[in-house]
Parts: sequence; structure tokens; C-alpha cells
Amino acid sequence: MPTPQANPKIDAYIAKAAPFAQPILQRLRSLIHKACPDVVEEIKWSRPFFLHRGVILCNVSAFKSHCSFGFWGAEIGKILKQDNVLQDGGMGSLGRIASVKELPPDKQLLGYLRQAAVFIESGQGETWVAAQRRVVKAPKPALVAPPEFTAALKKSKLAANAYAAFSPSCQREYLEWIVSAKRQETRDKRIAQAIEWIGEGKQRNWKYQEC
Repeated sequence: MPTPQANPKIDAYIAKAAPFAQPILQRLRSLIHKACPDVVEEIKWSRPFFLHRGVILCNVSAFKSHCSFGFWGAEIGKILKQDNVLQDGGMGSLGRIASVKELPPDKQLLGYLRQAAVFIESGQGETWVAAQRRVVKAPKPALVAPPEFTAALKKSKLAANAYAAFSPSCQREYLEWIVSAKRQETRDKRIAQAIEWIGEGKQRNWKYQEC
């Protein structure tokens, strides 16, 4: 029986699935619509997806010997993990599903679906993909100024005052440039050039931007 707001492309997807997979997909689809009546069906990456308020709620897939069901919200994923429901394998949240009997009880799955929809409505619908890609960068370790550079600054009051007024990022640019020199001769030349530029109030990349 067609579901509300049924997408003909998903009807066709289910019809083409293996006989064992069709009742699994139909049950999941029915529960998704029951939990979230305004869900929108779409085909993405050649498989059925279900969107709530424009955000992916979940998706289903059929393979040769199993089906998969996956939530896309990072927050609902945390709850599934806490409840020991999240499983590995099968490209989804519930692992490899080979029969309707292997699905969680309807009441439990409806609860997760409704909670996932609430997360989306409250702005917590970030996908697990986005959450994994969101990496908090650790601050760069502090660089110690080479003694030769420190000595050169002490010899030039103008450069020392200008360097002290630079932002930490501008100071770091000079230090990274100096310490990256592999030869002492190259380092000495860079220190001399740095003192000249700093005395003129210029940052390391003064030709391209201002400090």
C-alpha cells in the first residue's frame, strides 16, 4: 500500500529489490512515515533517503543478501550507541538485516525515529559525516626565538619595539621562517633581513598583506 507522500522512485526501488528485502524495506518505510508524517522521500546515491525539514533523517538500502537502515544524525547516533543498538557492518545503524524479525521492535524504532526528528527540529540535525569531519585543531606549540635572533633584536631598539608590537601570528611568521633554514649561513641572512624589515614595521609577508 502506498505511503503518504510516497515517491514513485522509491516504489520502484523496493519493487526491484530481492524478495527477502521487500518486506524489510516496506516495514522500515512504514515506520518512518508513522514516526514523521511530513517526511519527504528522495533518491540519493541510488538509494532511498528520508528528509525532515530538508535535513536527512535516515536512509534504507537493499543488497544481494541483506538490507541496511541508517540514521544520519550525530546526536541520535550517540543515543543508539548508549543503548547498545548501534552495530557495525551493513552500511547502517542496525548492521546487516536479512529479515523483518531482525529489526528492533516497532515501538523502539519509532521512538528513535521521533527522537531523531526532534533533534532536527531543534537544530541538532548535524549529520555524523559532518561531525566526523569537524576537527578541532590543536593550538600550535609556542616557538622559541633563536638566541641569534634575540641578540640581533637587542642591538636594534627600533626593530625590538616594532617586533614587540606585532601580533603573535606575525611574530610566529618570522620565527618559522628563521628556524626553517637548514644552514647556519642561511639562518644568519634571514635574521639580518628580518631585522631590517621589522625595523621598517613590515611583517614577514609584507609584500602580500599587512600585519
